Amino acid sequence: MSDGTRVVGIVGWPVEHSLSPTIHNAAFRALDLDWVYVPLPVRPGEIADALTGLRALGFTGVNVTMPYKRDAMLGCAELSEDARLTGAVNTLLRGADGFVGHNTDVGGFQRFLERDAGFVAAGKRALLYGAGGAARAVVLALSRAGIDAVTMAARDADRGRDTARELAGWAPRVDVVQWDEAREVRADLVVNASPARGFPVVAMGPETLVVDLVYRPADTGLVRLARERGASALGGLGMLLHQPALSFELWTGQVPPIDVMSAAALAELAEGSR
Repeated sequence: MSDGTRVVGIVGWPVEHSLSPTIHNAAFRALDLDWVYVPLPVRPGEIADALTGLRALGFTGVNVTMPYKRDAMLGCAELSEDARLTGAVNTLLRGADGFVGHNTDVGGFQRFLERDAGFVAAGKRALLYGAGGAARAVVLALSRAGIDAVTMAARDADRGRDTARELAGWAPRVDVVQWDEAREVRADLVVNASPARGFPVVAMGPETLVVDLVYRPADTGLVRLARERGASALGGLGMLLHQPALSFELWTGQVPPIDVMSAAALAELAEGSR
């Protein structure tokens, strides 16, 4: 690091597992940028003080991961439309009056779905596991892509209904079912936006696309089940790359080298599996 080094990082609890430092630092090196990305573990209850401190230290930007995506909104001087609609922030950019909050999970999922999966959402139906911040981002991305309807499977149905009510102003039709009731749902797209590992068995076939946003391990139980039933299935690595790529663009104003970021992520995952 030099006096001119721009510093960014990721706040969360914990952050030791995050691939973001590896991905971003590889991109900075590839483009010969004097930037560095650091992990910033923040204990529960300390996020407000942490963001104040990062502004004082001159951080150019910050990524925000669990469990602070909603709390970080309070530390923003301004919110992007995606952050406002989803009620969650995962990227902060330093502005003249403080941090500007963005949600790149939305664009990251939409890019992944269109560019990597080649899925055309218009007029189709989706089954979504989860009712948290990641699920909100998926619903917004699908809404913009023209999805016809979304069924949200939630372990806590009341929480799911609360989420659906909050999305009602802009989302397509969102029906909420209890987790086990998802087995009765038929959908063209199945997305896991939860940390769960066990799922009700739903109808799947060659016409179904299944996406598990979990990227570690790459071959999750849901991905294996989908492939056994003849469906196309993808893990979360694609979104993991597109989401930070959008953060990178916000911070630096440059298009990141996705191939370099992908290679760095795959190498780190391979090392971690040994």
